[in-house]
Amino acid sequence: MKIIPAIDFKDGKVVNLKQGRLDQTTTYSEDPIGMAETWVSQGAERLHLVDLDGAFSGKPVNQEAISQIAANHPDLVIQLGGGIRSAEIIEGYLVAGVDLVIIGTKAVEEPEFVGEMCKQFPGHIMVGLDGLHGMVAKSGWLEVTEISVKSLAMLFDGDGIEGIVYTDIGKDGMMGGINLHATKALTEDLSVPVIASGGVTDLGDIEALLEIETRVSGGITGVITGRALYEGTLDLVEAIALCNQ
Repeated sequence: MKIIPAIDFKDGKVVNLKQGRLDQTTTYSEDPIGMAETWVSQGAERLHLVDLDGAFSGKPVNQEAISQIAANHPDLVIQLGGGIRSAEIIEGYLVAGVDLVIIGTKAVEEPEFVGEMCKQFPGHIMVGLDGLHGMVAKSGWLEVTEISVKSLAMLFDGDGIEGIVYTDIGKDGMMGGINLHATKALTEDLSVPVIASGGVTDLGDIEALLEIETRVSGGITGVITGRALYEGTLDLVEAIALCNQ
């Protein structure tokens, strides 16, 4: 299981939103490129980049910094979400060095788009499902739908996606522990890997996820963590060492 540091872009800065709320924004750095360097120097092999401006506007906003991070770290696996709404956007990011593109809102609004992109860009497409009380949210978490996370995830399971990033909005940015029950239930229903996100606080959460990883066939291949790293309640070097035992 990979520990995947998150870098959320907003107005050119590294931020974190509590439960996706713009009025609950904490700024951690004004240098996202330097922040990427920090996590890589501590052993990160994969980064989770989110263009929050893109998620809210529906189009890419922070391409320049994202492309620079990819150029600076050619061996780093970069997964990116936020504002991914067309084949042209996906192609542009892949050309810039992004490895995995995460389709979120577009996957909810036009599920068939996911399968089409998997055929056009095989090996590079993931789906991001953000849930609140088991229901899917979209448009930067501004709207909660009547579609269940489980039903939508199963719809994409055979499309050729590289995995699903599952975020519990109620937990995200709150540092109150990950939603183990919902994450485990999702992995049991899918054949594709799941990357857990939302609520990671300390090594105890990593240990709990590792236990699930060993019990489920598809399993959890990674966990995204943001605020815990920035606040210092989780040490990246220690977390990576734990996963490598």
